[in-house]
Amino acid sequence: MRPQMSARLGGTLAALLLLGTAAAGSTAAAAPPPADRPDQGVQADAATLALSADVARTLGADSAGTYLDADTGELVVTVTDKAAAAEARAAGARAELVEHSAAELRSAMGAFEERAKITGTSWGVDPATNQIAVQADSTVSAAEYAKLKSVAKSLDGTARVERIPGTFRKEVLGGDAIYGGGYRCSAAFNVTKNNARYFVTAGHCTNAGASWSATSGGAAVGTREGTSFPTNDYGIVRYTDGSSPAGTVNLYNGSTRDITSAANAVVGQAIQKSGSTTQVTSGSVTAVNVTVNYSEGPVYNMVRTTACSAGGDSGGAHFSGNVAYGIHSGSAGCTGTNGSAIHQPVTEALSAYGVTVY
Repeated sequence: MRPQMSARLGGTLAALLLLGTAAAGSTAAAAPPPADRPDQGVQADAATLALSADVARTLGADSAGTYLDADTGELVVTVTDKAAAAEARAAGARAELVEHSAAELRSAMGAFEERAKITGTSWGVDPATNQIAVQADSTVSAAEYAKLKSVAKSLDGTARVERIPGTFRKEVLGGDAIYGGGYRCSAAFNVTKNNARYFVTAGHCTNAGASWSATSGGAAVGTREGTSFPTNDYGIVRYTDGSSPAGTVNLYNGSTRDITSAANAVVGQAIQKSGSTTQVTSGSVTAVNVTVNYSEGPVYNMVRTTACSAGGDSGGAHFSGNVAYGIHSGSAGCTGTNGSAIHQPVTEALSAYGVTVY
């Protein structure tokens, strides 16, 4: 890779993905970043993330999910019986008895999947309220919205429905741009396997082309080795130009953040998003196991956040500290400082391709 490209892709190649595409020759005006909100969410340290994963494995279906207490930062494990509560406390977490079990929440999501799979909607688990949080964007008609409300009403309090402004969409525009198939996208994180270097990005980007360049019509720097969209939204490109780019994320202030590990996000935790249009914005995680019904088809097991994003932030990085959390998949845009950025958990992509961050 040329030194310039190494700095770009190695520096994150971060950018949010709002579903839709842009031709390779198109340009997007650089918008000033919305007000950053460093106070949003709770910082999740490595011990808390490890505890959350351990409790999830130990309790399985006996837990209805975990979240971080906004006031204390404690990990809260929701359970429906005293025995599970005792196990959670023994592991070092705070237990909270709730009404709806994991099975009931899964059943509620299944009801929306079967009875109200409407383009422009998403739903996911919010353990903090022990509900399925359903969102409907501006394209959802009044009749469709009424249908969502009717399904929620039939589920005995396990779901809530709300309108959000904007439209769930993808816009393949650029952070530190990569070009392929006539479109412009961005990479999320640089990864490695057996001493070879790759980058992961959004699957709807890698669906567009097999060969990827640093400039429109320029020499190839990488070749697609995998892609998955819809259902998932991740893809992987192998560097073929002999470069060894750094495993960092662009902070858009002249510095970068080294990414040393990857984890699954916890509801309530603080998160950042790096992208070329809105640059670095902050938010918190509001739901996990989210289904997003894009016009191209549903994508499952996503994570919903309040980070701001805009067109041109496509395929970028969701992270906190030195930890990678996700590849930006979609958004309904940003109203003021209230965003709706959704990411594909990066751990799933890493596992699928047998690669690691570095």
